[in-house]
Amino acid sequence: MRKSRILVWDLPTRAFHWLLALCFAGAVATGESGQLHGVHVACGTTMLGLVAFRIVWGLVGTRYARFRSFAFGPGSVLAYLRSLVRRSPEHHVGHNPAGSWAIWALLSLVVLAAATGYATNEGLGGDWLEGLHEGVVNTLLLVVAVHVAGVLVSSLLHRENLARAMLNGYKRGAPGEGIRLRHTAVAAALVLSVAAFWVAGSERPSLPWIQEAHADTSGRG
Repeated sequence: MRKSRILVWDLPTRAFHWLLALCFAGAVATGESGQLHGVHVACGTTMLGLVAFRIVWGLVGTRYARFRSFAFGPGSVLAYLRSLVRRSPEHHVGHNPAGSWAIWALLSLVVLAAATGYATNEGLGGDWLEGLHEGVVNTLLLVVAVHVAGVLVSSLLHRENLARAMLNGYKRGAPGEGIRLRHTAVAAALVLSVAAFWVAGSERPSLPWIQEAHADTSGRG
């Protein structure tokens, strides 16, 4: 069957993906900075909120955003990896089996990193919990690296730019396999909610990252 350019990723899914990537980069960049610890906390809190949104959207979103569309078992993952080794990769309109497992791991690790980070920030658990948080974050970094490498390899073997597809929403497939709705309003609500959270933090000294910024300024004074 001849394949054409079809819409696969709705706007909320794409907005979630890039907002999560941005916040993760921010959290990693500020993780060792005492002065920017508040920004680190804000990034982690935003990531947790984004995952909460993704769980809901994974139940009610469009075809390829729903969890049931990428609930692959170990056999499917191994078969897909073997197809990559043979340089004749199986084509999946939505997430491929290997990518789906990376997504499950990323969502789970973000929740665990946020939970251990919050507890550590509140002074709970002591050194062992701080060590657990660092271990979870390092594992998350490894999964992200594997995911990015997988996207690059799959893009080359499939001759399809998967990163660009997550930007514009389009991939190759049969005409009937595409989605119809972009859900612009939902994506706009998500982006505006994240923006409002950060704006509120910049205007309300009672919020944690602003309190810490004030404390740093006072300490330097």
